[in-house]
Amino acid sequence: MGRLAWVLVVVGSAGCGSAEDLTLPKTFLYGSAIAGFQVEMGCPTISAAECEDRSSDWYTYITRPELVQDPMLFIAGDPPSSGPGFFELYPQDLDRVTNELHGNALRLSIEWSRLFPTATDGIEGHAALLQVASPAALAYYHALFDAIKAHGLQPLVTLNHYTLPIWIEDAYGCHVDFANCTNRGWVDHDRILHEIAKYAGFVGEEFGDRIDLYATLNEPLTAVVLTAYLFQTAQRTNPPAVFLKTTEAKQAMATMIEAHARMYDAVKAADTVDADGDGTAARVGIVYNLQAVAAADPTDAQDQKGAENLNYLENEAFLDGVIKGDLDANLDGNPTHRDDLTNRMDFLGVNYYARTIAQGTPTSFFPDVSPLLTFNPIGLTYDYAYPKGIYEVLMFAKQRYGVPMYISETGAEDKTNSGVAADWIVQTLTWVKRAIRDGASVGGYFYWTLMDNYEWNHGMSFALGLYAVDKNDPQKTRVPRTSVATYAKIATAGGIPPELAAQHPAK
Repeated sequence: MGRLAWVLVVVGSAGCGSAEDLTLPKTFLYGSAIAGFQVEMGCPTISAAECEDRSSDWYTYITRPELVQDPMLFIAGDPPSSGPGFFELYPQDLDRVTNELHGNALRLSIEWSRLFPTATDGIEGHAALLQVASPAALAYYHALFDAIKAHGLQPLVTLNHYTLPIWIEDAYGCHVDFANCTNRGWVDHDRILHEIAKYAGFVGEEFGDRIDLYATLNEPLTAVVLTAYLFQTAQRTNPPAVFLKTTEAKQAMATMIEAHARMYDAVKAADTVDADGDGTAARVGIVYNLQAVAAADPTDAQDQKGAENLNYLENEAFLDGVIKGDLDANLDGNPTHRDDLTNRMDFLGVNYYARTIAQGTPTSFFPDVSPLLTFNPIGLTYDYAYPKGIYEVLMFAKQRYGVPMYISETGAEDKTNSGVAADWIVQTLTWVKRAIRDGASVGGYFYWTLMDNYEWNHGMSFALGLYAVDKNDPQKTRVPRTSVATYAKIATAGGIPPELAAQHPAK
């Protein structure tokens, strides 16, 4: 099947409408998703020094004046104190998940830099690592996972959700002088592979009695490699925010592919406790942002080729590496197979937000990046009102990889509480059900996000939460949007009730 064939799948009308069965599997997880850096900051009463993780590259990125004031980095400038304060308020938030959303799962992350604020180079073994781990962080995460278990929630834990410790990546120094800085993050191949695998194994051993689902990395290609080493845009920028470092970008990508395999191995070896009683101590996957790809003009051969190559570079190249073991280090469509990367994917976490529309170019837009970049990456357009795309990416992943999946993130911004998010929940879950009907193995749905959060360089300007949070409210009060009641009805019913399907018809 050609690379674009998955885009052309047509869903028949049979079964659609009021008679359509939109019941979801009995074991389906109804969850929401958060990330440590984005939600922990901003505690109402706990001191900032305790609440804030000040040892990450992203903390440097949003607090260092020279970076915040650089117009080319598009940093909103909201202080850490504007965050929603989950570090303090998590007991109430977990109550909301179970009692108001009627959910049975929560996706969250552990912050490597909070757990290990100082370097662990040369420190080996769990006992030795315990001696250098932050006692406050250990206490926090143990209490958090105890509370999650007490609420009857299945945790899906992301081990690395973008952020790196400052002793791994110097966000400021490497931005200013990348060639001569130390602590170069994903470019320091041997060091980061060893240290991040060590960290993953530590988490598996320390918290594995309450965790069975792990994601190694979150959106590694599009949100880290692309916007950290190649292009910074108002939509997203990541440290170290260097421009057109093509060699380093491809090095980082290859390192991340290897990191997944080494983290997978480490967790599997360390977590030997079956926390949820399903017979497996740990299932380990990755979270990846899949894009439904379309040509700007489907009848134009140049646009079709550009879309085909975009699909390869965005969706296939990285996943082929972590699932099939086919590493395309040069991004030229000629991968090298590596046995040490294969058979290390228990599930694929699918993030979906938009369809991407490409206009083709006669030659590679940036040949140093890839000869397959026959589209204008700066001129891509994104359709955020295309819920059917979640079906398209699920069927693509089913056909190409055949692994179990979770919807690890999807959501829509709803600043005015107009019902847009409720529409998105019903419509995307309808298409998820249709994908399951057509053979995709999908075990759950995690809405992004539980509450308005610190959306990276955008600060608190996005309204993506099921619960609204006013950054200027010192109590960080959570106010439910209409999407809360909608999602709760679905979770309670075990699928989409007919009245919701009629109110929010899937497009």
